Amino acid sequence: MLTAADAGDAAALLAAVPAGRRVALVDPRFVGHVHALRLGLTDPRFPAATVPGALTAQAEARPALVRALQRTTAAVGAGAPAAEPEAGADAAPQTGAERTTGQTVGQATAPAADPAAEDPTLPGRVAAALDAEGTPVHRPALGSLVAAVPADAEQEAAAVAGLTSVDDEAVRLRSAVKAHDGFFTTFCISPYSRYIARWCARRGLTPNQVTTASLVTALVAAGAAATGTRGGYIAAGLLLLVSFVLDCTDGQLARYSLQYSTMGAWLDATFDRAKEYAFYAGLAIGAVRGGDDVWTLALGAMVLQSCRHVVDFSFNEANHDAVANTSPTAALSNKLDSVGWTVWARRMIVLPIGERWAMIAVLTALTTPRIVFYALLVGCSLAACYTTAGRLLRSLTRKARRTDRAALALADLADSGPLAQAVAAVAPGLRGAFTVPAAALLGALVMVSSALFLPYGSWLTVAAAGVYVLLSGLAVARPLKGALDWLVPPVFRAAEYVTILVLAARSDVPHAVPAAFGLVSAVAYHHYDTVYRIRGGTGAPPGWLVRTIGGHEGRTALVAVLAAVLTHASGFTTALTALAVAVALVVLVESIRFWVSSSAPAVHDEGELA
Repeated sequence: MLTAADAGDAAALLAAVPAGRRVALVDPRFVGHVHALRLGLTDPRFPAATVPGALTAQAEARPALVRALQRTTAAVGAGAPAAEPEAGADAAPQTGAERTTGQTVGQATAPAADPAAEDPTLPGRVAAALDAEGTPVHRPALGSLVAAVPADAEQEAAAVAGLTSVDDEAVRLRSAVKAHDGFFTTFCISPYSRYIARWCARRGLTPNQVTTASLVTALVAAGAAATGTRGGYIAAGLLLLVSFVLDCTDGQLARYSLQYSTMGAWLDATFDRAKEYAFYAGLAIGAVRGGDDVWTLALGAMVLQSCRHVVDFSFNEANHDAVANTSPTAALSNKLDSVGWTVWARRMIVLPIGERWAMIAVLTALTTPRIVFYALLVGCSLAACYTTAGRLLRSLTRKARRTDRAALALADLADSGPLAQAVAAVAPGLRGAFTVPAAALLGALVMVSSALFLPYGSWLTVAAAGVYVLLSGLAVARPLKGALDWLVPPVFRAAEYVTILVLAARSDVPHAVPAAFGLVSAVAYHHYDTVYRIRGGTGAPPGWLVRTIGGHEGRTALVAVLAAVLTHASGFTTALTALAVAVALVVLVESIRFWVSSSAPAVHDEGELA
């Protein structure tokens, strides 16, 4: 920590700090909670951030900070009130913040019309200059926490009174819990998991370590379920609940200690699905050992849950930055939010992860795998109908113009391969408000119906796959900006997953459905990976990856061909297994390369209710 005599001295001291280090400007008169500074100065997700009286910049924002400070110095004079330029290594950012007085948790969530007028200190003026230059400055919401630079004794006394009246540690614990979560998580897990998170933070454990522990626990639970014994099922149910507690703890630990990382984003984004689907597989293996083959139900549950998520992802991306976004349905939902019990009822109806895992754990311990999957299929089907109906009503009643960014995100989520892209390149494009989703839905119905009703192994199913390829290309020939165009990606997902499920189930080839389970798992991972890359602002996976694994229409057509060529032969199982391994290897290698690279977004996924 270095103390500057005035603004000019601060500029000189900052210029001398090595370029790769985070720096902070803190007014020496700052009074506030330590957590206020922690929120403002140590969050790794933002290149620049500020709270009243303090400003930080990471390496990428350092040049802009120096320019802003020089302009501010020229404007207010080199003899402006001094600040403390603080340089701290990113590896231990909290140390520097805690050396400076104070701690605060919330205040403005967005810049004021004139940030410099709101915070006239040197750090505040520099933050305003950064905003004016085009460098976004994050201003964390502080709520009841104090962060102030008192100008006189009266203001100082008020700030000190605010310090003593607010327990910042209690605020920090509360803010570690997501504001919007499911009923089970909110009332049965978070009341004590936040203290587990604090215990982990005080012992130097990282969110990634807790996330990994949650995965290991879930895999052990899946192994226990795979034993097929009542004792194994009871142990599996208990371990699944422990895994969920750890799953809640890792996010709370990240928010409590502000430990956000690229690796954490990847782990948190993918492990939830890996844990749940591995548990499905464990239940199916255990059921087979007990004489009951439920692999088709397990794959059906995975397909249904994955398609539910794609509906959520696609709708949210389509409306992420919609212009003139209005809807009577949304207005009604907002009115219902004022009635407390309806909020919790609607959150439970969608069967979010907490309720779903609790149901799976209890039914695993007390009943059979078949009953578990029946309950999942019924519950998730009702939830899917509820959420999809609501999204359809909002889309049909809202008046919004979707942006190029939304259309690009939907195109990426569609996962069109070389075949569909070749059709789209020569097709004129469909016109009309609902023709695009209608074409996608027609193609999906043709594909799934042929797999379901035509004789297994028929070449007519391959012909239907050709029709599916054609209609898939027509659906993406124009930008997806229509009111219901967000339905295209989930329709494609359903067509591909259900076709694989139906053909494997109808093949009567030993172990074909478990092999199909592995293939859908690998493909679903690719689709989840695409979603979280888009959310991080880095775009979809590279085009070569989509071309290499064929796109949704290429994989669907390939499975149809394999079913026709390898009729009544164990080779179908071998082919599905080889395809699953190939897709998994390509997708995982590229995903790991991306998420551990410097270009990956430093975010921590907050997760969805579902």
